[in-house]
Amino acid sequence: MQAKDIMTPTVISVEPSDTVERAIRLMLQFNVSGLPVIDSARHLVGMVTEGDFLRRKEITTERRRPRWLEFLLGPGRLANEYVHTHGRKVADVMSVDTVTVGEDSPLEQIVSLMEKHRIKRVPVLRGENVVGILSRANLLRALAGIAANVTRSSVDDRAIRDSLLAEIQHQKWSPTGSIDVTVHDGVANLWGCILDERERQALIVAAENTAGVKQVNDHLTFVEPMSGMVLPPPEQAGKAESVTYRAPH
Repeated sequence: MQAKDIMTPTVISVEPSDTVERAIRLMLQFNVSGLPVIDSARHLVGMVTEGDFLRRKEITTERRRPRWLEFLLGPGRLANEYVHTHGRKVADVMSVDTVTVGEDSPLEQIVSLMEKHRIKRVPVLRGENVVGILSRANLLRALAGIAANVTRSSVDDRAIRDSLLAEIQHQKWSPTGSIDVTVHDGVANLWGCILDERERQALIVAAENTAGVKQVNDHLTFVEPMSGMVLPPPEQAGKAESVTYRAPH
């Protein structure tokens, strides 16, 4: 398997000039722990993650050190930390040393990078452009889709996934930024968050109508827009599978 087989192709991103508040709201809305920072030329310039907001003036969690240690650190280091804890723009808090992978990168290499750098997600590049995001959740979904038999995706499964994702992205009602799909042996698994329960059936129908799909498994999570309450996928609410579709013989 390669990055392009399981990555989320719709990239939710921010620009360096965006506010910290906007970045936080996007992360909460789409239930992600990090966002790529992309400039006006569509080039990746950094990443902003939950960890960048742990030390903030607003919640009084700035670092407090003894004066002797501050003296050893020097004014430059302290000034940099001040920008990070008080800055109002994404450029002030983002990490610029970003780990990336190519769309043809094997999963083994990607997992090694995640372990080495202790990160949860990596941008997937085609040249200098970001074409997807691959997170630990993507890896878990791929594992869940094929159970214990981790084998290379067939061309047919890849074609089914590409076709279904294209259909979803084409629809104006679809929450494309928070939906992912895995396919194994013709079984399509729908993952991600929806803000309207009517989107669930529409996504299922889109999967059922995709050529080559033998069965659809619904793992979608409903997030109540007003309260932010998260309801578990159907299989966690006492249903083994919410929808099963099999092609006629």
